[in-house]
Amino acid sequence: MSENPAPSGGVTHPELLAVYVNDHLAAAAGGIELVSRMIGVHRGTELEQPLRQLLDELREEKTAITGIAQALGFPVRHYKQVATWVAEKASRGKLNGHLLTRSPSSDLVEFEFLASAVRGKRSGFETLRIAATVDSRIDADLLDRLIRQANRQHDWATEVRRDVAARVFGGDPDAPDSAADHGNGDGGGGDDSGAESADQT
Repeated sequence: MSENPAPSGGVTHPELLAVYVNDHLAAAAGGIELVSRMIGVHRGTELEQPLRQLLDELREEKTAITGIAQALGFPVRHYKQVATWVAEKASRGKLNGHLLTRSPSSDLVEFEFLASAVRGKRSGFETLRIAATVDSRIDADLLDRLIRQANRQHDWATEVRRDVAARVFGGDPDAPDSAADHGNGDGGGGDDSGAESADQT
């Protein structure tokens, strides 16, 4: 592995990073809209409070990334956020094949989408954390905290997604863990780069 580059006081291709940051801000707007709607669906259940906590964290993250964009002197493209909001509204009837009502799989599809979105968001935080090593205007400590928060969010969303899948279709929600355990115990010298990356964050 090559040595980390020395801080140079600025990122390479800032114009591309500006687009990248705005794309993640747009995705954040869509995530906030989705979770807000899910709270309405799950009001009064054991999922309401965790979803409310997630919504607060998503809003905080959006504010944090907006602050990073401003620190870098990037314009915030609000039209992209509006477009994402509209797309999320339009997708409601497409996710489960029911235009006006929720199907039994609606919860599953939403939690699958949520878990995937959190993974994508975490990738964005990691990219900015890499850029922080060459630009002191990017708050590295903040991004470290957001990465840890995204890891926790993904663990929770994955657990709920599996529970919902078992409720909709039947089966054991812990079965994927058993498959992973068997794969790790085959003695085949699997790739441990993920563990190495986690140790470095």
